[in-house]
Amino acid sequence: MNSISRRNFIQTAAAATGAFVLPRFSIGQPGVSANSKLNIAMVGAGGIAYMAYNGLQGENIVALCDVDSNRLYEHAEKYPHIRKAATFSDFRVMFDKMGKEIDAVCIGTPDHTHFVATMAAMERGLHVFTQKPLTHNIWEARTLRKANEHYNLVTCMGNQGHTYDGLRQMREWVEADVFGQINEVHSYLKVDGLFGVNPGYPLPPQVSPVPASLDWDLWQGPSPAASFNNRYHPGGWRRWRKYGNGMLGDWFPHIADAPVWILDLYEPVAVEAETVVGSNDWLAPSECQIRFEFQHRGSKQPCTFYWHNSATNLGFSKPDNWTWGDELPKGGSFFFGEKTVGFTDNRSSNPRLANRDEMKAFKEQGYPVEKYPRVKGGPFVEWTRAIKGDGPEPGSNFEEASRFTEVMLLGALAARFGGRIEWDASTMQITNRPELNQYLKEPVREGWSYGEDLWS
Repeated sequence: MNSISRRNFIQTAAAATGAFVLPRFSIGQPGVSANSKLNIAMVGAGGIAYMAYNGLQGENIVALCDVDSNRLYEHAEKYPHIRKAATFSDFRVMFDKMGKEIDAVCIGTPDHTHFVATMAAMERGLHVFTQKPLTHNIWEARTLRKANEHYNLVTCMGNQGHTYDGLRQMREWVEADVFGQINEVHSYLKVDGLFGVNPGYPLPPQVSPVPASLDWDLWQGPSPAASFNNRYHPGGWRRWRKYGNGMLGDWFPHIADAPVWILDLYEPVAVEAETVVGSNDWLAPSECQIRFEFQHRGSKQPCTFYWHNSATNLGFSKPDNWTWGDELPKGGSFFFGEKTVGFTDNRSSNPRLANRDEMKAFKEQGYPVEKYPRVKGGPFVEWTRAIKGDGPEPGSNFEEASRFTEVMLLGALAARFGGRIEWDASTMQITNRPELNQYLKEPVREGWSYGEDLWS
C-alpha cells in the first residue's frame, strides 16, 4: 500500500472511530490542488529559519513565533513578506489563537524544545517540519514515532541531504553489490565541537543579565529552570548538555544519514565511547570517537560503525586505496566493503569509490539502474508536496527520523557517561548499566508535559 492510499485508509478509519486528530489540510483531500497555498507558522523565526523561508516561497507565512523579539524579523530584508505574519513569543498561545488558520508548522528552535513544539503542533492536527536532531532524548524520539503513526500527518526532519540524489545513488550501488558486504563504516568531521566554550571556561556557568528582547523562561521551555548565561543564546547552546548534544547533535544527522539509512544501521546492540575529550556534567565533548555495534539486518552481515569528530586526531587511517588527494575531505563517511571502499560527503551525497581510476572505470561501464525516485526542490518542497497529495511521504519522516535520532542519542549517552552501553531496543532499556536508564527521559517542568497519553 503506497503512502497516499495508506493515509486515505487511515483517514477513513479515523473518521469512523474518532481515534485521530485529522489535519485541516490533509494528504489527498478531495478538492485540494497541488497549486493551493499552505498557511505556514514558524516556531523559531531567526537563525536557521532562513532555510524554511527560502524553501517555502510559494506558500503563505501567516505566523512567526520567537522567544527573542529581536529575531522575529532577522531575515525580513531578504524575505519581506514575513512582516505580514502575526507574531508571538509563545507557540502555545499562537496555536490557541491561530490553530484553525494554520496548515503546517516549521520548528527551528534549540534542540531541547523541538519535542514540545512538535507535539503541540501535532496534537492540533498540524503537519510538522522539525529541524535536526529530531529530539533531545530517547523517550522523546520514541514518542514522536508513536505520534507519527497516531496523528496521520506529514512529518519531516530537516537533514536536507536526505533529499539529495547522491544518497539514493549510493544505496543503489550498495544494493547492486558494488562493495560486497560492508562490515565497517567510519563517519567523521575534522573539527572540534567547542561552540565558543573554550577550555577553562568557569563552571558552573556564570550568571549573565537577560537581554531585554528575550523571554528567558519561554526559551528554557520544558527544562528545569536555570539562570541565564550569555553563552546559551543566541547560538551557543549546542555544547551545553541541558540544551543540545554537541557535535553529535549538529553534524551526525547530516554525515551519518547515508550509512544509517543505506545499511539499516538502526537499533545497535552496543555503543561504546572509545575517546572523549572535554566532557563534563555541563558540556558535551569537544572531541569524541564512538563505536556502534550492529547485528545481522536481513541479508546484511554484522557491521561496526564509528563516529569521529576531532580537530587533530580522527582515530582512523586514510584508506589505502584513497587517491583523491593527500588530505581527506573535512567530513564524510567511508564504507569499507569486501570488494572496495566507498565515500559520501558531509551531506551524505556525492558518492564515489575511494580510488579515482576505479571510479572512472565504474562510471564508464555505467552506474546501476536508478530505482529510488529523485526528489526535486529540496526538503521543504518535498514536505509541502506531500501535504498537498502531490508527492510521496518525505524520506526523513518521523518514523525514519525517530529511529535515526535514537542511534545518535545512544552515542551521546555513551559520550556522556563513558564506557560501553548494551542496548535492548525492544524494551528501550540499557541492560548492562541499568542506572543509566533514568537518562533516557529528562525531567520536565510543570506545564510542559506532552505525549504521555501515547504510552497508555
